[in-house]
Amino acid sequence: MARAVVLGNEEFTYADLDQWSNSLARALQSRGCRRGDRVGLLLSKAPLAIAGILGILKADCICVPLDVESPASRLNKILDNSEPRLLLVDASGRKVSRELRSFSTNALEIDAAATEGANTCDPVVSKNSPEDVAYLLYTSGSTGEPKGVCVTHSSVAHFIEWATEYFEFTSNDRISGHPPLHFDLSLFDIFGTFSRGAELHLVPPSLNLSAAGMTQFIRSTNLTQWFSVPSALNYMAKFDTVRQKDFPALKRVLWCGEVLPAATLRYWMERLPGVQFTNLYGPTEAAIASSYYTLPSIPEPNESIPIGRPCEGESLFILDDTLRPVSAGTLGQLYIGGVGLSPGYWKDEQKTRASFLDSPDGKGRIYKTGDLAKVGMDGLIYFAGRADTQIKSRGYRIELGEIEAALNGIEDLKESAVVAIPTSEFEGSLICCAFAPVKGAHVTIITLREALRRTLPHYMLPGRWLSLDRLPKNTNGKIDRPLLKELFRSNADNTTQRCFSEVQSIEV
Repeated sequence: MARAVVLGNEEFTYADLDQWSNSLARALQSRGCRRGDRVGLLLSKAPLAIAGILGILKADCICVPLDVESPASRLNKILDNSEPRLLLVDASGRKVSRELRSFSTNALEIDAAATEGANTCDPVVSKNSPEDVAYLLYTSGSTGEPKGVCVTHSSVAHFIEWATEYFEFTSNDRISGHPPLHFDLSLFDIFGTFSRGAELHLVPPSLNLSAAGMTQFIRSTNLTQWFSVPSALNYMAKFDTVRQKDFPALKRVLWCGEVLPAATLRYWMERLPGVQFTNLYGPTEAAIASSYYTLPSIPEPNESIPIGRPCEGESLFILDDTLRPVSAGTLGQLYIGGVGLSPGYWKDEQKTRASFLDSPDGKGRIYKTGDLAKVGMDGLIYFAGRADTQIKSRGYRIELGEIEAALNGIEDLKESAVVAIPTSEFEGSLICCAFAPVKGAHVTIITLREALRRTLPHYMLPGRWLSLDRLPKNTNGKIDRPLLKELFRSNADNTTQRCFSEVQSIEV
């Protein structure tokens, strides 16, 4: 029987995956889970977790993937919003669940669930429709409250159908599973692989800290496709771990989530001349990706890489403040329409109405991405940055306001602000924090990081810090964020330090 999913020495065949997921679905149903109920997935990335996802969907439930590395305080916010009937956990998840409100006893061990559900051979009969919600994926919120994006079965299916055809997937493919399971890019890896009977090779999270480890993983598994956020590609290029004509089985390299510098692309394309390189673009609210661009040749050193043209069934609009189309070459706000759109945010009509609008052409709805873009002379669309305080760092979408909300809860801080500056390093955008302590308080980067670590996931922790007597203000009395960005850019050597180093206090 063909292998379905592999992680090191662990593997499931398609028969294993079907048997485990059916058992889990029956166990969930026996515990009272019904169509539309949410089930939290608090599992480490492993073949059994993939079976857990399929079991939740087969039980007609909505999968709510949770990050076992996130602080309990953030997980509690997600659970309060999604109100899952129960949590599906492994050993790591069970440990985390003890810190979660009301879920210390409402957690079901996945091994026990599969055993419980295996007591019957009755087939699992699903009743979900294509427009039912399959996933709730939580992204960073500007108010400090994570937002639950509703992802339907049909929106994922439309993208998978297009992508597997465009990229010519076959049953002989060996696909990487690099993103964490609470990240929407993982949907392409999982369901794209299974739709063609291929093999999914899960990338151990520990390899994200090892450029050599990631490149060796591609070699040892004979991957035919690598798909990740750009920071992983940047990291491998930075440490020069890719050999000339490396990875002989590799056919495709895809990335999505943030801008990949042309210098990194040149590095990869020069070493892998026979590989197809494709840039995908799209927010979680539009199911995995909405546009694509496959590079025809190695780009020039400082060339801008377009996000390209819409995927089949998708529409991209560049509009002004009155929702009128702008002319070619003019910067405008990027909106998305089409088959991939989410119904909105879970239990938040206000945010849904603010972000999902009636299309100006009268054809359905459009989503306001918050991104700036323009149409080039070549007719392709080019991303031009953010129009708000949302950034992408290491592939994660982050609202700087959520970090500031956490800082506001620290008593020893008089005021603080978080900005992001572009960097050539693998992070993408570098998160920077300027702060002014309460007079007489002893505040260090170590104490601030430890305080934030209790409420925020690791990828939201600032990488640069600046201690000031008071934060600079503009003529309106508001914190002068452009000036703070300039301070971080121009004074990196003497006013900011990375990680746990002490910072110099300057007066503005």
